[in-house]
Amino acid sequence: MSVPPLTVTAPQMRPPHRYIAIEGPIGVGKTTLATLLAERWSMRTLFERPQDNPFLERFYRDTSRHALATQLSFALQRVTQTREAADLFAADTPLMADFITQKSEVFARLTLADDEFALYRDIASRIGTSGPAPDLVVYLQASPEVLFSRIQKRALPMELQISDSYLRALTDAYNDFFYHYDGAPVLTVNAENLNPLASEDDLALLVERIESMRGRKEFFVKGVSV
Repeated sequence: MSVPPLTVTAPQMRPPHRYIAIEGPIGVGKTTLATLLAERWSMRTLFERPQDNPFLERFYRDTSRHALATQLSFALQRVTQTREAADLFAADTPLMADFITQKSEVFARLTLADDEFALYRDIASRIGTSGPAPDLVVYLQASPEVLFSRIQKRALPMELQISDSYLRALTDAYNDFFYHYDGAPVLTVNAENLNPLASEDDLALLVERIESMRGRKEFFVKGVSV
């Protein structure tokens, strides 16, 4: 009598948190990582849509001239995204995002003059761009040199206009923001030598660290116990 082949079903991979956000500067790989983790844990995704911002390409060409319009356009986008996150959160649907809403102020503070920044904050507060806080933020950190190399490699025409000075200032702004950030637990990951897209071992290392994190702030450097 023939015996049917044994079918092995992998155990369901439950997400370690209901709401996880991946953050970091341009080129660090946050959307790629968010996609991989969302697929692993069967989570809904909520991603930024920079391609929907009609001012972004002009902003990269002439930052000071188009900064206010760019940031206000993102603020309006955040309203919709905040509502989506709140609905999923209320329905207890596991959510993976590639941003936190507070990042908008990081970019606004970096690119706007003082009077424009005051106007931006006033408008943002009136339209309501805050939402539920993540259970965990994974902050991907890399040097400006690594970010610039990755931006050049993926060769998106809009991003190729980003200046070296802007990228360095943005990296510093992100580091300063997360040094003071206390809105959610943060796992800071050195992403320079970590490639979860190309390496299953790297992905497994990071997944293990996310699943085992218990403190408010922790750091992960591949090959180093921090």
